Amino acid sequence: MQSPPHAILLIHCPDQAGLINTVTDFVYRNKGNIVSLDQHVEEEQGVFFMRIAWEIDQFLIPREKIGEFFHTLIAEPNQMSWQLHFSDIKPKVALFVSKASHCLFDLLQRHLTGELACDIPAIVSNHTSLAYIAEQFDIPFYHFPITAKTKAEQEIKEKELIDELNVELIVLARYMQILSADMCGSYPNRIINIHHSFLPAFKGGRPYQSAYDRGVKLIGATAHYVTSELDEGPIIAQDVAVVSHKEGINDLKRLGKDIEKRVLSRAVYLHLQRRVLPFGRRTIVFD
Repeated sequence: MQSPPHAILLIHCPDQAGLINTVTDFVYRNKGNIVSLDQHVEEEQGVFFMRIAWEIDQFLIPREKIGEFFHTLIAEPNQMSWQLHFSDIKPKVALFVSKASHCLFDLLQRHLTGELACDIPAIVSNHTSLAYIAEQFDIPFYHFPITAKTKAEQEIKEKELIDELNVELIVLARYMQILSADMCGSYPNRIINIHHSFLPAFKGGRPYQSAYDRGVKLIGATAHYVTSELDEGPIIAQDVAVVSHKEGINDLKRLGKDIEKRVLSRAVYLHLQRRVLPFGRRTIVFD
């Protein structure tokens, strides 16, 4: 049985007494049934964060007017920044890849089984190596070969495609290109990248060789929103595996790929579930 549609509200504002009651009363008075509520206060900065979801099948305010009413009655008087989403609207996600297939396969499999509630209208790549995967999953594949001379021109074409398809989220599933500041700035908190370490350690094209050379005891991966500062965007998810001198480079690569898959899929899932609230250079991730 399919659950009724939910409205999902993400909020942050200066902390003050009575905020939870103010928001929940707005939902209650309009016949909304609250199904989830999570809140957090950053005491040092005096900031209140909240995620609330409620059923809207019996809600008195039409869904197209909820944002307007909430802003006027609640958000503006309390200096709230807010986002409103609906559970029955599937975001469109574009997957950007290069030659490595492990993250792409993992995301597509999770999408196929319904774990990732989204539509995937495009797989974008600077190589043709993974076109066969797009064909297997019956997803359009777009090839934008990139060199130093063509990068700016190709990014314009990529942006045109993203906007034409009405894509909300771009996932860099081991896309081995550094996005320009213009590209990053066009989609704030709408591009997720997977990085092969706890940032900022072991940057570069041979991270597992560097990790092996340093004799690391932990390897990990970090999923974050992309900003114009390379690998410095707000972190969404991280994980590690314990290793020792017994693991060779190939062992580290195998373990690393597994962590990358888990962490990237976790970050994408949290974003699609509207559980990530970016705030400055960090994120609040609700349970």
